[in-house]
Amino acid sequence: MFSFMKKSDNTENAPPPPNETAAEAVVAAALTPEQLEELQARAAKADENWERLLRTTADFDNFKKRAARERQDAARYANESLVQKLIPILDNFEMALAATQAGAAANPQSLADGVAMILQQFKSTLAEAGVEEVEAAGKPFDPNLHEAVSQQESAEVPEGQVLQQLRKGYRLRERLLRPATVIVAKPPAPAPAA
Repeated sequence: MFSFMKKSDNTENAPPPPNETAAEAVVAAALTPEQLEELQARAAKADENWERLLRTTADFDNFKKRAARERQDAARYANESLVQKLIPILDNFEMALAATQAGAAANPQSLADGVAMILQQFKSTLAEAGVEEVEAAGKPFDPNLHEAVSQQESAEVPEGQVLQQLRKGYRLRERLLRPATVIVAKPPAPAPAA
């Protein structure tokens, strides 16, 4: 890299120039002006790289903090679009309840039709969000989708099939939210011998 050359004896005895420390004078005395310029250029480049490293480190720390805040906000407001779709359904339920309390429900069939429309609106909103019902009635019992609460004898339904669904089950895409509560068919007991 640097070739250090020994200076002549007359430069060693010369007093250091003003504003120069003793260490700088020793280094300056051992280097040629070209080597000194190169060393100063490298020192300036090292200072520039150090400043760049500090800025990059600060930028990275700020990025990590911002990313953590964004993850927290995403988790906190993840259901925002679903809730926005459910609010009109809530409004419709409140209007139906107000209609029953105001005595405006002189025609109970129109109230029943209105509630049925609200139910359909609610189901379609859930379907848009990826929620689907687990069909159980008449299907073979599947412990991954169904929860059997009892068995009942049946001659009409084959053994191991769902005889009756007590409560619907639901999936969110491929994940089971709630199993369907069912009664499973079993073969009838043999008739007692007479």
